[in-house]
Amino acid sequence: MTTAHTNGHANDNGDSNGANQIVLNVAIIGVGEVAMTTHVCAPRRASEMACSRFQLPTLLLCSHMYRTVALVDISKQALEHCSKKFHVPKTYTDVEYHVPHAVQSLKAGKHVFIEKPMAITLGGADEIEAARQESGKLVFVGYMRRYAEAFLRVKEMVKDLPKGSINYIRVRDIIGYNHFFVDQGGNFPVKFSDFPPESAAERQTLGDACLAEALGKKATNALDQRFWMLLNGLATHDISAMRELIGMPQKVLKAARSPDGLFTWVMFQYDGFVAFYEVEYKVLSEKTGIDGVRKFDAHIEVYTKDKRIKVTYDTPYVKGLPITATILSSKPNGDHSEEVIRPTYEDAYTLEYKAMYAAITEGTPVKTTAADAKQDLEIFTMIMDAMEA
Repeated sequence: MTTAHTNGHANDNGDSNGANQIVLNVAIIGVGEVAMTTHVCAPRRASEMACSRFQLPTLLLCSHMYRTVALVDISKQALEHCSKKFHVPKTYTDVEYHVPHAVQSLKAGKHVFIEKPMAITLGGADEIEAARQESGKLVFVGYMRRYAEAFLRVKEMVKDLPKGSINYIRVRDIIGYNHFFVDQGGNFPVKFSDFPPESAAERQTLGDACLAEALGKKATNALDQRFWMLLNGLATHDISAMRELIGMPQKVLKAARSPDGLFTWVMFQYDGFVAFYEVEYKVLSEKTGIDGVRKFDAHIEVYTKDKRIKVTYDTPYVKGLPITATILSSKPNGDHSEEVIRPTYEDAYTLEYKAMYAAITEGTPVKTTAADAKQDLEIFTMIMDAMEA
């Protein structure tokens, strides 16, 4: 999760983009593998801001916009490691979670950047939105794939399609183990396990309460528990992007999973077409049968009678890999055409941070809001209701 705040003071030192650039102070809550590989930035004089689960290396390269001044994590070893590696002066070990920390930050007058999942219950989402309205501050949810330039290009192409021309949509996310890419990303993250026993117990208690609220009677089923966390983890990227591209589904026609729960298939009903979603559950052990091919296979593809439009994502753990838009079409003379568009090498995390910076400093609208994120939970509930045993 991430929170953010600024008083809007100008940077006294100036920067490469011009004099009086506003730089936002950041406090990062949660400095695990994701934060170490994709999100902390080095110190710089700036205005105030607080954040959690920001990508440390990416923020380092965005030092004209952000300055990390504090780290928060339950692991003292992780704090010591990141503090030294990224030159962040202040560290704290307070134990918090997405919803309570977001609410507390909003009540303290901070803007909030919160990594997905924003919340794993509808009640938690409502709590954050209520705090946002009361505080008047921003809540920016970290759906970075929706800020990729190639995705926005595909969105415009789909928007321009004649009404009723979509025949089918496929959403796919089978991406293997994180370490396939993290180990080769050049960021050298380190994992720590010095967690106080009482914190593990507290997390378990809170997790059980959230699952009971979200799943009701299904909360006692281990596969349902794991599946709900899959939906609120990896699947949020896909479902959120699908929503922006084609809106909310009318209903879930069918949802099924493999006997071990590692692979899931969902069919969504839209007006005149079906969207098919396939996703794998990401687990830590390589002995569980998860896909072991070292390919990050994530895309959304729109099928019409004579055209296919696809956005293809690559792993975010290796900075600079392109996200592309591909258009396949049939020409009137029978020719087959294939066009691949690579708008930029700029990664989606950086583009996301630029969007949040503009929202805070210039007042530009935020599309990945708390209310927007709640729609994912509504879809996840539809999927759970349709899931076959």
